[in-house]
Order: sequence, then structure tokens, then C-alpha cells
Amino acid sequence: MRILVLGAGGIGGYFGGRLAENGQDVTFLVRPKRKAYLEQNGLTIHSKQGDYQLEPQLITKEARVEPFDVILLSSKAYHLDQAIEDLKPFVNENTVIIPLLNGVAHIPKLQSEFGKSHIMGGYCVIETTLDSQGDVVQTSPFDKLIFGELDGSESARAKSIANAFSGTKASFKLSNQIEQGMWQKYLMITVLSSITTLMHAPIGPIRDSDGGTKFVRDLYDETAAIMHAHDAPLGGDIVEQYMTSFEQLSYHFKTSMQRDMEKGLNIETDHLQGYLLDLAEQYQLDAPLLRCVYQHHKVYKEMLK
Repeated sequence: MRILVLGAGGIGGYFGGRLAENGQDVTFLVRPKRKAYLEQNGLTIHSKQGDYQLEPQLITKEARVEPFDVILLSSKAYHLDQAIEDLKPFVNENTVIIPLLNGVAHIPKLQSEFGKSHIMGGYCVIETTLDSQGDVVQTSPFDKLIFGELDGSESARAKSIANAFSGTKASFKLSNQIEQGMWQKYLMITVLSSITTLMHAPIGPIRDSDGGTKFVRDLYDETAAIMHAHDAPLGGDIVEQYMTSFEQLSYHFKTSMQRDMEKGLNIETDHLQGYLLDLAEQYQLDAPLLRCVYQHHKVYKEMLK
């Protein structure tokens, strides 16, 4: 099975690297600058699951190679339009695209561009980043990538992909409830990215502060109410589950959006918080906490100009 990974950053570099480590035929589609770095230094993973270094197979968007069987799409939401154009030469009638973006707004766009039959659901749960040397650093005890057919079926192609993804040091899991998983991950990442960026702190100080846990609970309730109004397939006790996991998160846990803000980079607020606020307006719901976070993000983005 020929696998193409869009990007070799924290997400693509980690999961693509783990697949390559396990002997899979993995190619990374990268920009020229990243390609030059990786050709000179290799792709290095520092991880609680074990370090690994490889000389990856690399292409840029100008390459003319045969289309791939599976594509892992790990771009940021604000790069999605460009990612779609970059991927088109590498897709044929049999290619399956597994997007790993947070949120759900990207799914209809990908289905429109490539056709519904080409798009599976997918998401990952991991804390990872690139360090100052360009190496992938995975710092959390969890490194899960979940994927599956959006209609909930366990198709032959899904099982074939699951077989190719098995046996790695990362956790690749085939799910027949991928839509629910994506929405629940969306709920979690919206709240955690909101509080860590609004308060400029990792989870520990937020949790330990007077009123911090109540603020998190209130934001979970507010965000879940919007999703319920949209008939999103959330589990009935998902907020309770996430509040329990919140208490168990590492003191130093940071979200990727927080790390991006600390580096002065663009953020996915329109794709995450912004999309939910559009739904809140559609269903005439108040969302004062989420709106406060979104306004904070808009000010941050204004200062980047």
C-alpha cells in the first residue's frame, strides 16, 4: 500500500514516521524548504514511545509520480485550500483521503473537491510539535489516530488500511463511529484550546486557580449546547467524561493552538471557535464565553498583520 502524508510536521511527521518505521511505503509531500532540511538531516522523532530517525521518501507538489492508495491530510485548516490543490495530481479513482484536521467544517469541502467516496473520517489525539531544530517531539503518553468510513460501515478498504496501519508504536484504530468521535474531539479541542490561549497557561495553573475548573465546565456546557442544537452525535455523558480527563491531564499540557500563538503563528480559530459561533447564531443561542475567546483570537490575529 502506497501512503502519502501531506506535511512532515508534528502530526504528519509523527504518524507517517511511525508507519515508515514499521516498514510501510510512506512518502511525505512537503514544501521545498522542509524537503531540503529533511534531505540533509533526516526525520527525527523524540517520543515517549521510543525515538526514531529515518531518511524519508520526499516529494514536492511539482513531482510527477503515480497516485497513492491512501493520503493522510494533516494540514492546518487555513492551509486547506492550498493543500487540496497540491494533492490533486496524486489522487485517482481508488485513492482514499483521511483528513486529520480538528473540527468538521473541512469534510464537506473535501467531499466537494474529490467526491464523497474518496473521503473517510479521521482525527488524532496527541501532543506533538516541532522543536527549534525541526525534529518531531511527542510529549504525551497518548498518540492515537482514529479513522473510519463516515457512514459507519466497516468496508473492505477500511479493513485493508487498518491492517497496513497495525503493529506500529503509535495507536491506529479503525472506528465505525468516526463521526461521533470527530465531534467529540471537536468539543474537547475547542474547550482546551480556548482556555489555554485565553489564559496563556498550560492546564495545571488553570486547574489550580480559584474558579478555573468551573470556568472550564461552563465552557464545555456552552459548547456542547451548540453542538446538540445542530444534532451532532455526542455521547450523553461526554462533558462528564471530559471533565474527568481534565483533572488527569498533565500539569504542563499545552494545546497546539497555544503553541502556535507562543510562536507568533496563524491559528485555526475561524475553523474551530468561529464555525461554532456561526452555528450558535443560526440556532439563536447565546455563547458569551466562546465569543470572548474568539474576540481574543481576532485581536491576536490583527496584531500579526
